[in-house]
Amino acid sequence: MDAFFASVEQRDRPELRGKPVLVGGSPKGRGVVAAASYESRVFGCRSAMPMRTAVRLCPQAEIVRPRFSRYREVSTQIMSIFRDVSPLVEPLSVDEAFIDITLRVEAGAMPAEVAQWIRQRVREATELTVSCGVATSKSVAKIASDQHKPDGLTVVGPGDEAAFLAPLPISDLWGVGPKTADRLRHAGIETIGDLAQRPLPWLIDRFGSRGEFFWQLARGIDDRPLSQDRATKSISSETTFAEDVGDEARLRSVVGDQSSGVARRLVEQGFRARTVQLKLRLSDFTTFTRQRTLSSPTQAAESIERTALALLQEQLSPSRRFRLVGVGVAGLERQGVAAQLSLFDESGRSALVPPESTSRRARQRVVDDAVQELNQKYGGDIVHFGPTSRSEEA
Repeated sequence: MDAFFASVEQRDRPELRGKPVLVGGSPKGRGVVAAASYESRVFGCRSAMPMRTAVRLCPQAEIVRPRFSRYREVSTQIMSIFRDVSPLVEPLSVDEAFIDITLRVEAGAMPAEVAQWIRQRVREATELTVSCGVATSKSVAKIASDQHKPDGLTVVGPGDEAAFLAPLPISDLWGVGPKTADRLRHAGIETIGDLAQRPLPWLIDRFGSRGEFFWQLARGIDDRPLSQDRATKSISSETTFAEDVGDEARLRSVVGDQSSGVARRLVEQGFRARTVQLKLRLSDFTTFTRQRTLSSPTQAAESIERTALALLQEQLSPSRRFRLVGVGVAGLERQGVAAQLSLFDESGRSALVPPESTSRRARQRVVDDAVQELNQKYGGDIVHFGPTSRSEEA
């Protein structure tokens, strides 16, 4: 998809159309650009850039806070269109996917015609544009899709892969990040074609098994199949503060909101989690993670929040101020998998409690379910727990 988050905002809010739009956090703090519309990119704005830098480059830009629940909703609609073309779809992210159209081509369809149908269908259904790359392999198709954005179509025919890749900058190659690109440039490799000409032993000597992977991709060799089982390993929510925070009440409130959001996403995706994680970054940028494994998997906001707050309490001290805090869950399993019953509750405490405590916990589960249902229906965190909304159990 083309500038997906920003495009959704421009579609939903007509007054933003034709204007530079930056989706992300506040420029007054440490906000980051999540998406930059094409109108803002002509000024040098781009995603992952500090928002204050983007605003300096384009002071007239409209700054919009992200609505991730809305983007997921639109993404689901688009992925459904992709699956109308082929059942073999591998989502890479909320706005990008591979589609295997082999069966369509074997039935007589031209690859470019299939891509054109996808672009037209997405535009009709969502009023958004999508850029397509058509090729015989995943890596070449991905690179091709970026060549003529926005609303572009690039077809690389069989046998033309190496010639297509050769003049492109080395940073375009799959798996080559900024640090690897710098290492390659220092060695005199500026383009993908330069890398393809280097002897394989030279690359393996410097990059190990990745060297052979790069060498093959640079020559257009990539036989990796589509993977439809891209397992979700964790779900998390993080907040970077505009100013370092040491106030316990504020930290606990943020952790509570994050726990509710993580629990909602567990429900949406049909998972339960066995491990709760807390990520912290201190004012000196020291970053660390603490985690606790539960006695049984959960998707309840109360259990996640209680465990995360316990982890937070262990790290608080008068001298500590925090730049970032995040709550996550791991050890995910599908909701339909039977969970082993435990003598302990989800935080590891004894579950052999007086009847009134059990009743209170049952009432809390009803509240959790109601909150999750409202948030699913209306999006975002329209209802969430306050810092004192839950009483301690006897």
